[in-house]
Amino acid sequence: MTDWILPQLSYYGATLLFITTFLSCIAMPIPASLVMLASGAFVAAGDIPFSTAVAAALSGAILGDQAGYGIGRWGSRWLDQYLAKHPRSARLMQKAQVQINRYGGPGVFFSRWLVSPLGPYANFVAGATRLRWLQFTIWGAAGEVVWVLLYITLGTAFTSNIGLVAELASDISGLLAGLAVTALLAFWLRHAMRARRLGRRRRPSALGKPR
Repeated sequence: MTDWILPQLSYYGATLLFITTFLSCIAMPIPASLVMLASGAFVAAGDIPFSTAVAAALSGAILGDQAGYGIGRWGSRWLDQYLAKHPRSARLMQKAQVQINRYGGPGVFFSRWLVSPLGPYANFVAGATRLRWLQFTIWGAAGEVVWVLLYITLGTAFTSNIGLVAELASDISGLLAGLAVTALLAFWLRHAMRARRLGRRRRPSALGKPR
């Protein structure tokens, strides 16, 4: 798909940017980050205005987030059927759920760019768990601004090394996603163990019960 999408960027420019970021935010297998990096090269060459590239990518991402939120809120039955057939997506959904349940709005923000593989699933979880729409929208839009500006600017700065930058960004994003999930699980486990110890301390002993 990547080999097909990137050449189309020279013809369809902002339209393709909008479509790719929108679809990526509803968990379609679209290399949106790579497309934004490539668009940065076109910006550097003067073929696409920087403001146009940012506006197209950002509007597609924000609308995609809203679509994902809607799917999670009103399409839970369809989503459950889809996840049952796609174990990898189900695992990402579970990781996103841990993040959203623990951090709420900030979890949405960081899932846009710091752990971007979880982003689409964070949208579904936010909708399914009825995270407040305004909270989701504000935090999500802020995160998308960081994501879009980061990748387009990197593409502009490293025009001759797009492939290397894309591979590095993908590796770092995957690593950060793994580290974030590990940290969340460790935090949850520590909290659960602490609550269990407190419960044992508060529980009256058998010897102390009245006869």
